[in-house]
Amino acid sequence: MPSEYQHATARPASLEEETRTAIEEARMVLPGIQAFFGFQRIAVFNNRFQDLTHTEQVLHLIALLLLAVSIALIMTPAAYHRIAERGMVSRRFVELASRFLECAMLPLMLSITVDLFLLTRFILDSSTLSAVVGIVTVLMFFGLWYLFPWTQKLRARRRHSGSPKA
Repeated sequence: MPSEYQHATARPASLEEETRTAIEEARMVLPGIQAFFGFQRIAVFNNRFQDLTHTEQVLHLIALLLLAVSIALIMTPAAYHRIAERGMVSRRFVELASRFLECAMLPLMLSITVDLFLLTRFILDSSTLSAVVGIVTVLMFFGLWYLFPWTQKLRARRRHSGSPKA
C-alpha cells in the first residue's frame, strides 16, 4: 500500500466531491443490477422454470419486483438531478442521492437472497439447506452493507467526540 494512503487523514469532502461520489456509487451498482435483472427475466422463459412449484415461481416474481424497485431507487437521483436541479450542485441532491442509494440496497439484498434460495432449492432439492443459504446470505449482505458501515460511523463519532478540540 502506498505510504500516502497509510498516513492520509480524513477531511470533509466538498459538495462537488460528494456529488461526484454519489453519482459514481450509483454507476458502480447499476450495471450489476441490470445484468441480474436480465438473468432473472430470462429464467422465466427457460423450460426448467416450469419445474418450480407455483409458490417458487411467485417467489421468483417477488425477487424480480424487488429488483425493479432497487433499479428505480438507484436511478431516481439521476432523473431528479436532470429535471429538478440541472446544472446545479446542492446539499439536497447529495442527501437525496445518498438516501435513495442506501434504500436501494435493501430490495437488492432481498432479491438476491430470494433468488439464491430458489436456486439452492432447485439444485439441492432441499428446503432446509435453501433456507440456511437464504438466511446466511441476508445476514452477510445486511452485515456488510448496513451493520458494518453503521458501526464504523459510530466508532468514528466516538473517536471525534473524545478527541480534544484545538
